[in-house]
Amino acid sequence: MQIENISIVNFKNLKEVQIEFSPKLNCLIGKNGAGKTNILDAVYYLSFCKSFSTPVDLLNINHEEIFFMLNGNYKRLGSTETISCGFKKGASKQFKRNSKVYKKLVDHIGLLPLVMITPSDFNLILGGSEERRKFMDGVISQYNQHYLNDLLKYNRALQQRNNLLRQFAASRYFDADLIELWDAQLVEYGSRIHAHRREFVEKLIPLFQQYYSFISQDNEKVSLVHESALYSNNLETLLKESVARDRAIQFTAQGIHKDDLVFYLGGYPIRKIGSQGQMKTYLISLKLAQFDFVKEISGLKPILLLDDIFDKLDEFRVEQIVKVVAGEQFGQIFITDTNRGHLDSIIRKMETHFRIFNVESGKIELLQ
Repeated sequence: MQIENISIVNFKNLKEVQIEFSPKLNCLIGKNGAGKTNILDAVYYLSFCKSFSTPVDLLNINHEEIFFMLNGNYKRLGSTETISCGFKKGASKQFKRNSKVYKKLVDHIGLLPLVMITPSDFNLILGGSEERRKFMDGVISQYNQHYLNDLLKYNRALQQRNNLLRQFAASRYFDADLIELWDAQLVEYGSRIHAHRREFVEKLIPLFQQYYSFISQDNEKVSLVHESALYSNNLETLLKESVARDRAIQFTAQGIHKDDLVFYLGGYPIRKIGSQGQMKTYLISLKLAQFDFVKEISGLKPILLLDDIFDKLDEFRVEQIVKVVAGEQFGQIFITDTNRGHLDSIIRKMETHFRIFNVESGKIELLQ
């Protein structure tokens, strides 16, 4: 699968841009703030119906305008797909597939698989557990719409239960039957979500370890653990046992919304002992494992977006990563960098069809 071209109007600092992409390697060179990452974000948006950098669509509109539009043409499973999106201040976002408007945006997720590696991925390691749950949920939702529906329903039930707990505290009244109604929904959806997360992590671990071993040449051992109370208890029991505490704190303390992924380097949490280079290697390995996982499930090679990934990595690890992505298992790749030397080295090693674009102040120029 690949994106052949994209048309961008008023998206962030990209006023009016049209780009024809290489089916294999696309390199974007330019200074920080020039708009390289915004081009990747536009491609990301067409896959996920949202920006990877901000959930607020108003912030994606060019400051001088009142709307943005994105249009991409794709080759997918032997046919052509046209995906377009428009958003205007004060109106609802509209997504179209081959000129037909989606009734629900969730129906689009998974059609155009994509994996993005970006400097903000450090939040996966250094941020809170919510970041790591979002990672699991984002990957699984790409290939399993039932999971995404369960997740939306679980979160709605959780919000309703928490609202009840606050109302009970304010009124000094408690209705156990009402709580149990929402408990039943949390158990139904949460148990299925847990099963999918467990299966995902079990399959991801060997892929991830294989990539890290290759990039580091087996100099370091890594692992990851899915932490969830549901491994040792069923959710119905956990919710019942936690009612008194939940009433006191006015929040649901047990459930899959408390899950976490713990990342280990040499048996210790990497966030405590890892160097920046080791953390970046860990994250890149994790995302490449995600690529393999999604490819196997979907039957499509996801588009791979590599945004400024070589910073804080030594030359040896950069070369190992290039060797990996140069393999036949990868399809269309986008790479951004401020260093033309990095890109020239990558192009020489990959020996594939490529295009290099210069990005400056939101304007794009094809260099070769």
